[in-house]
Amino acid sequence: MGRAIGVIGAGGWGTALAKVLCDRGHEVTLWCRGENSYREIREKKQNTAYLPGILLPDSLKSTRSLEEAVVGKEALFCVVPSHGVREVMSGAASHVGSRAILVCGTKGIEEGSLMTMGEVLGTILGASGSERLAFLSGPTFAQEVAQGLPTAVTVAAVVESVSLEIQDVLSTRQLRVYTSRDTIGVQMGGVVKNVIAIAAGICDGLGLGHNARAALMTRGLAEMTRLAVKMGAEPPTLAGLPGLGDLILTCTGELSRNRRVGIEIARGKRLEEILSGTRMIAEGVRNTRSIYQLAERLGVEMPIVGQMYLVLYQQKKPREAVRDLMQRSLKAEIG
Repeated sequence: MGRAIGVIGAGGWGTALAKVLCDRGHEVTLWCRGENSYREIREKKQNTAYLPGILLPDSLKSTRSLEEAVVGKEALFCVVPSHGVREVMSGAASHVGSRAILVCGTKGIEEGSLMTMGEVLGTILGASGSERLAFLSGPTFAQEVAQGLPTAVTVAAVVESVSLEIQDVLSTRQLRVYTSRDTIGVQMGGVVKNVIAIAAGICDGLGLGHNARAALMTRGLAEMTRLAVKMGAEPPTLAGLPGLGDLILTCTGELSRNRRVGIEIARGKRLEEILSGTRMIAEGVRNTRSIYQLAERLGVEMPIVGQMYLVLYQQKKPREAVRDLMQRSLKAEIG
């Protein structure tokens, strides 16, 4: 039986999720911030800025009213960029039903406060609302999900019945959904991998070879795991879909926006020039500064993240960053 579901955010991932949910038989309302996306989805059943070539279901409703997207919905999917979550969800909070489940599909750390998306949403919703929070992550390019290509993801919630319900809501023959109780691990894997993907793009852009990229990804996984475990995550989560799986995809896939940023930096382009040339948000740029600051606060060693911070925000030359990583003092790999 289909459920009434609201999707907050009509970027690539939000639109892809809305399509999957419609195809699953749910009644879906998609909130659009922009007028152009709203009208195109409403009138042409397309969102060409974010999902070119994808025809959306006739049953999908688009709206620019948060109230319309939220009121009466049994489940809500928050898929706005991390820097917009507090503003948008604060506006939606008063309309959220007392039994509605809120699924966070946003990957990021809030700038300034350095709060996870779970902490931000918990602050907005209060203690009772926090028990109905779930977090969705894994190796997902929105374009491939919308095309119906095989994909696996993880949904985590503190309350097991919440993750089981979303598993049932979202699972299809093409989308396999696993459950977890490790909300921190599922969130943090999806954040740190964006930073490592920029580094992987720099590695590829400089022509450093497959050996270097494999080493970078492996050591990036070690950094990701150190930070997440310090925050309370379980190590196996970071070896699963939200950690290693997402890391592999974002560091190697041609559709990776974060990897593309790294490639362009390696070619000598300025960050401002790269970002001004696309409407698609590369979360790794913001994540780099936030993760660097969070690691400093928690006393976690993250040398790759540190070098990416210097490249993105202190104009350090990419080749100098690679040199300094390779010339760090020798140590054991584990321990």
